[in-house]
Amino acid sequence: MIMPVRTAADLLPLLPELVVVSGAFALLMLDLFVGESRRVLTHALGVALLLVVAVMVATGVGGDGEVLSGMFVRDTAANVLKTVICAVSALAMVYAWPFLRARGLYKGEITVLMLFAVLGMMLMVSANSLVMVYVGLEMLALCSYALVVCDRDSPLASEAGIKYFVLGALASGLLLYGLSLVYGATGTLDLHEIATAAGQAPTSTMLVTGVAFVVAGVAFKFGAAPFHMWLPDVYQGAPTPITLFIGSAPKLAAFGMAYRLLEVAVGPLDGHWRLMLAGLAVLSLAFGNLGALVQTNFKRLLAYSTISHVGFLFVGLAGGGAQGFSAAMFYAISYALMSAAGFGAIIMLSSRGFEADRIDDFKGLNARNPWMAGLVLCVMASLAGVPPFLGFWAKLAVLRAALDGDMMWLALVGVVFAVIGAFYYLRVIKAMYFDVPDGAMPAPTAGRPMGIVFGVNALSLLVLGLAWNPIMAWCIKAFAA
Repeated sequence: MIMPVRTAADLLPLLPELVVVSGAFALLMLDLFVGESRRVLTHALGVALLLVVAVMVATGVGGDGEVLSGMFVRDTAANVLKTVICAVSALAMVYAWPFLRARGLYKGEITVLMLFAVLGMMLMVSANSLVMVYVGLEMLALCSYALVVCDRDSPLASEAGIKYFVLGALASGLLLYGLSLVYGATGTLDLHEIATAAGQAPTSTMLVTGVAFVVAGVAFKFGAAPFHMWLPDVYQGAPTPITLFIGSAPKLAAFGMAYRLLEVAVGPLDGHWRLMLAGLAVLSLAFGNLGALVQTNFKRLLAYSTISHVGFLFVGLAGGGAQGFSAAMFYAISYALMSAAGFGAIIMLSSRGFEADRIDDFKGLNARNPWMAGLVLCVMASLAGVPPFLGFWAKLAVLRAALDGDMMWLALVGVVFAVIGAFYYLRVIKAMYFDVPDGAMPAPTAGRPMGIVFGVNALSLLVLGLAWNPIMAWCIKAFAA
């Protein structure tokens, strides 16, 4: 058999990934020759690199297609997810600079690790083979473990890193075992060929068991209950900008992985995995909302809130079909922006020696800084799903997808827990506007430029809530036949 001649043009769909990996290696070398006082240069170049790649993907530079013998695919769904992943990751890097610099935690490898994590996320959403799924996942996971423990002198960060690593290894084992069962049942690693084989043998015990393990692995990467045990400790223990990063963009990558593995690969078995996701959605809504009700630490509250939001995202996935995945993608994008703003509020109010990570630290914020209190109000209202903020339309979309998927009971459960979940967000708003601070609060050190960034991030939740149709149309186009 004569193999076709490969040229550089055949790798054009891979161009954004090549730019990211080349830039990461270049910044790794540049950091060796840049002094501590000028290290902002490498960080700024990292942000610029991600923004350039986001524009490249959004404008279709390189074109769509399959490369690497069909292991990598670039299509509309991948382009949408990659654009938002790069944009949100760039935002996380912007938030990270003043916080880490003020505490002496910033090192050049943090930017490089973030870039390689982004590369792993990009590979996950473009995977067309079980091998590529796992390569992208492990690249993201290993970089995340290292980022969590970047504060080497913090016992909380060390504990969080160990828990994340151990439980992450367990989850990777579950996912890898599931993938091996799927491979054993179908005899192929290609996702489309797996779908064909699954359609011919939908009752295969080995295949169904493999799908169950795959769903468990996907649930862990999302932080869904009952695979959520790592999430509160990691969110609390990691430095806040790192928590912001791992709590936003990787959720988009996890959604992309779920789409590739569940819809593209084992779509013929949707009767099985939709019920599994529905059960995980209910557990996540229950554990997340009820756990958040009793939290006093703001980062842990946002962690349990994340579990709840994953539950809503799973409501959309359980709805199935193009509409279910479109709604879930819209929710993932919305949550990434809301999560970045939520942790951004902590960064804006913190200073060296004062992390502003307790709900009590927000007491009386309106009296001290009405503008900042208004921005935090926008973030909390959007997370709670108050109209007309972006979070409201995201929740409405996934609930509608569940109804269209003949899961009215799941939609009703979602509505009930949406009401319960509003309580702990309103508790933060009450603290800002009606409570008196326990003592004098240190002045924030983030500076005016960061105030502008946070302002744009928070107000975008209102602006996009008033003009959400283009984003939803973008998501619908991603899954159009």
